[in-house]
Amino acid sequence: MNRPSRYGSIAFSAPVAERQKAAGSIHSYGRFHRQGNDIGQPDRLDSRIASLITGADSFFIATVTPTGWPYLQHRGGPSGFVQVLDPATIGFAEYSGNQQYITIGNLDADDKVALFFIDYPTRTRVKVYGRARVIEHCDDPQLLKRLLNTGHSEVRTACPRAIVIAVEAFDINCRRNIPVKYGADSVNERVRLARHDLLEENADLRTRIAKLEQQLAGDDTG
Repeated sequence: MNRPSRYGSIAFSAPVAERQKAAGSIHSYGRFHRQGNDIGQPDRLDSRIASLITGADSFFIATVTPTGWPYLQHRGGPSGFVQVLDPATIGFAEYSGNQQYITIGNLDADDKVALFFIDYPTRTRVKVYGRARVIEHCDDPQLLKRLLNTGHSEVRTACPRAIVIAVEAFDINCRRNIPVKYGADSVNERVRLARHDLLEENADLRTRIAKLEQQLAGDDTG
């Protein structure tokens, strides 16, 4: 028996279903649609998805304004700045920014969020639906301390609050049109390894040249 998925119940609205019917893709996606009051169980992040999220140094977060407009904002930090607190919860420290407070203000009115993570080397993208809570530093300093520790280092920056997201659903979809890109750290490491190999090869060539020159010099004197 087909059961609806939480992702399908959220993303596949009636107008979406009509488009899918017209295109014929309803045969692939119809089983994930909401069935009456059955909206499926909330998704849980598996180890693969958790690893992609915690390895990210960048992602996008979407909220909704009280007037119904979507608002999209970028978040960035060192790898590990987004943490999977448990299979149903994502958290990150909210670094100080330009003080427009659009995302935070939107969450004060509507806790629904969508997160978009993309791993360019593997051309993998993950979309997450969830409900967010804004937690001020004064209300839970230990949480902020935990979120500022990436597992590799401690982030030292002003951080007035955290955002904690209860995961509702996630989806990984097609890699088409995602370009392969590498971050600066990855590129620098590849260059370092290539340079190391070249230096070793050059040293070996110099040694061989020196031996050949010695042999030639010996032949001349003989």
